Amino acid sequence: MRLATFTYRGRTSIGKIVGDTMIDLPASDSGLPGTMLELLQGGPASMDRARAALPGSSYPLAGVELQAPIPNPPKYLAIGLNYRKHVEEAVRLGLKVPETQLWFNKQVSCVHPPYAPVHMPRVSDKLDYEAELGVVIGRRCRHVPAAQARAVIAGYVVCNDVSVRDWQTRSQTMTLGKSFDTHGPIGPWIVTDDDVADPHALRLRTWVNGEVRQDSNTADMLYDIYEQIAYLSTVMTLEPGDVLATGTPSGVGVGMVPPCFLKVGDVMRVEIEGIGHIENTIVAEPTGA
Repeated sequence: MRLATFTYRGRTSIGKIVGDTMIDLPASDSGLPGTMLELLQGGPASMDRARAALPGSSYPLAGVELQAPIPNPPKYLAIGLNYRKHVEEAVRLGLKVPETQLWFNKQVSCVHPPYAPVHMPRVSDKLDYEAELGVVIGRRCRHVPAAQARAVIAGYVVCNDVSVRDWQTRSQTMTLGKSFDTHGPIGPWIVTDDDVADPHALRLRTWVNGEVRQDSNTADMLYDIYEQIAYLSTVMTLEPGDVLATGTPSGVGVGMVPPCFLKVGDVMRVEIEGIGHIENTIVAEPTGA
């Protein structure tokens, strides 16, 4: 099942996509909530009800504006240096390889729609892309064994961990360089876990202005998704709607020789097999933003 947050004729709602049609869930079933976070918080019962919902109210998919599937995730966490070839790339740049999973926050104010323009910050020209598979947590959980971790996953999204490289290195946690407004485009929808046979066997690619920059597979992860959930849930309670970005492969702009950072007018496209794609154009940060 594909679940989306969308706007149609000035009204924002949640829906499921069937073919080329968006079924408005709360308009089709008054027992369903109006936001994605509430739907996820309802757990398996809400998801089953959404899956069974008939198209009482629906619109052409091409006629709706897709928003970030979860505009307000409780947490947005991302792991660094989690693809083998990206680690090799980082070593060439003089970075130290971490001995454990390396996690940082992306502040949730960066979350952004899948096709909306992304801002070039006024304070930096070191803007970069990072294609990542995003995991959406579906159940409140703590101390989850890796062998049981798949049971707490609601589904998957495409993420672009847009990074401001010079600001990233100013903070030991990397959070500042990862959290500029608009630098968390996700989407285009949530593909539920039951529709993904193996999240560790998905091709992942990034294009900039039509040129392939990243082309890898989630099989190249050092720590798989279940190990990531086990590690994080040792520390904190994971909640429905939390987004976990699971790492980026090699091919980022900072790793090119010479480095090739994004410019105003550039178009980033990130695509993950079986999930979909997001596409964002770089624009100058608006005055007063």
